[in-house]
Amino acid sequence: MTNMAERFRQVRSQIRHAAGIAGRPANSVRLLAVSKTKSAQAIAALYALGQRHFAENYLQEALEKQRQLCGYNITWHFIGPIQSNKTKAIATHFAWVHSVDRLKIAQRLSEQRPGHLPPLNICLQINISQESSKSGFSLAELPEMVEQVRLLPNLRLRGVMAIPEPETVYHRQRQPYHLLFQAVQALGRPELDSFSFGMSGDLKAAIMEGATMVRIGTALFGERSYN
Repeated sequence: MTNMAERFRQVRSQIRHAAGIAGRPANSVRLLAVSKTKSAQAIAALYALGQRHFAENYLQEALEKQRQLCGYNITWHFIGPIQSNKTKAIATHFAWVHSVDRLKIAQRLSEQRPGHLPPLNICLQINISQESSKSGFSLAELPEMVEQVRLLPNLRLRGVMAIPEPETVYHRQRQPYHLLFQAVQALGRPELDSFSFGMSGDLKAAIMEGATMVRIGTALFGERSYN
């Protein structure tokens, strides 16, 4: 717990510092704790320190953790690849989905969102670096996809998510986020207020370019084990 508390303090301090440099209030950036491969006990420990938003990549793993932590007031975000046969469970068990990379997936999430739940918050995944190994819409597709997805009745289109090609040079880290932020702003839709940008290695660059949610895993929980 002591190590986790110190890591949590350091990450929040980094967010405050980056937001200050960008001339933004610290509370304009939400910390998402990426808890893939981590136990329900680790999530509970971070929850005890005040963290409330947790992000998962793998559906079955996430559902088991949700079962174990059903008494906790956690907001669950899904950030992993989405297969068509997984949309019903994702639509039922998450408040946010960041990785909507096809119109078909958005349509299925809308159709399968239970009626007693509020609209599902979603972000469109943009393949901002045009990498063949990654899924997502291109920048050219963004305007049309926004127009189509925003009409789906059980979704609330909130913004975009991006995972640029890895880069260690600060000004190069900023470039893809800047490009995407400007593209969204140019659409003139104030409801698109969410920018899921940045991980541990490019947190400062992402916040400088408008990130409202940063997805942090290892810096909070320590190294992952995939055994």
